[in-house]
Amino acid sequence: MAAKIKTVYENSIAAALGLETGDELLAVNGEEVRDVLDYRYLMNDEYLTLTVRTRQGTIEEVELEKDAYDDLGVEFESGLMDTARRCANACVFCFIDQLPEGMRKSLYFKDDDTRLSFFQGNYVTLTNLGEDEIDRLIRMRVSPINISVHTMNPELRVKMLKNPRAAKLPEIMARFAEHGMLMNCQIVLCPGYNDGAALDYTLEKLYALSGTVISVSVVPVGLTAHRRGLAPMKPVSPDEARRVIAQVETLQKAARREIGRGFVYAADELYLRAGLPIPDGESYDGFPQLENGVGLIASLKEEFAAALKMAPESVPHARVTIATGVAAAPLMSEFAKMTAEKYPCLTVDVKAVINNFFGPEITVAGLLCGRDIIEQLGGSDLGDRVIISADMLRDGDDVLLDDVTVPELSKALGAPVIAAENDGFSLLEAILGVEIA
Repeated sequence: MAAKIKTVYENSIAAALGLETGDELLAVNGEEVRDVLDYRYLMNDEYLTLTVRTRQGTIEEVELEKDAYDDLGVEFESGLMDTARRCANACVFCFIDQLPEGMRKSLYFKDDDTRLSFFQGNYVTLTNLGEDEIDRLIRMRVSPINISVHTMNPELRVKMLKNPRAAKLPEIMARFAEHGMLMNCQIVLCPGYNDGAALDYTLEKLYALSGTVISVSVVPVGLTAHRRGLAPMKPVSPDEARRVIAQVETLQKAARREIGRGFVYAADELYLRAGLPIPDGESYDGFPQLENGVGLIASLKEEFAAALKMAPESVPHARVTIATGVAAAPLMSEFAKMTAEKYPCLTVDVKAVINNFFGPEITVAGLLCGRDIIEQLGGSDLGDRVIISADMLRDGDDVLLDDVTVPELSKALGAPVIAAENDGFSLLEAILGVEIA
């Protein structure tokens, strides 16, 4: 698929070459540009010959010399310069299969694209990779790759992913490791499938690759109220969460002695379910798995405390409401208390919203929908502003998962709604209503 140029930036290499919107990049140094991986890899050379189809339809070759790794300065119509690859699995724990009907179509698309793993941090199962693609990733040294492992037992992985190609994962990871490619790994823990002895086996096999496997997260399966027709699955209980944490922390202790880092980390949600204290920030070795909810609470605590120290001595009087999920409500209440101690002029109320849309088993703030917030908080006096997590919104937009917009939510609640980014500084700025220098 040719890469059609959407934008040529001013004062860029592309602008100097005379490239225009609508031109298509066909090849670099005679090699076809199939997607963004090819483009990024081929653009690393200093001496290039670009084969371009102009928007008038003529084929031209353009030669240039540049510094290594300099980009052309263009934006293509597709970020991948190709179509995203759809997931070929039917995982027993798939969250998308548990979505209710009637949501926007884009939410039902299952991507499993290694290119998105490299550029956006998505976790992928690698079942879409043929031998040519594996060879290409190795040749390009694409790294790090974020892998949805779940189990290193080939037969069990086929059972969980319902794809015979899932059995090849240990072989593929061994090849990546042989060539020094870094990997982050994720295990979605499903009781009765990959827990207990199966989890020990998986952690043992991954630890054997610790020279190139940077980190491993263990997260509990998320179960909605919409699992009709799907494989039977039960949530991780408090007792099970405590057993999993014990398994994780046993390997952590050995890893710190042997390789100098924890290697494997349990998701915050497991500690919350187990009723155990969250480890301190140092325990997460730089927070390599924040996107999986691993160390997020510890990170937010560190950031919020630092932000309070840097915040101005006085702020305007206000009453603020934080609308959050059940899991995050205790942490937000802790932050509200810390804020009130420094600013008596502020009143910060925390409202835990039950997730009726997906089901009460879903307690994270990022999966709250507008209608639940409106039904549970509408009609209340919420003060001067309401703060929600930006994780509730579609990327780059102001729309929640159920298509309620932020302006609609503000109108229904009778107070301005502010979506705070998932870091301590942004949250405190939203609470105070001022910027922190």
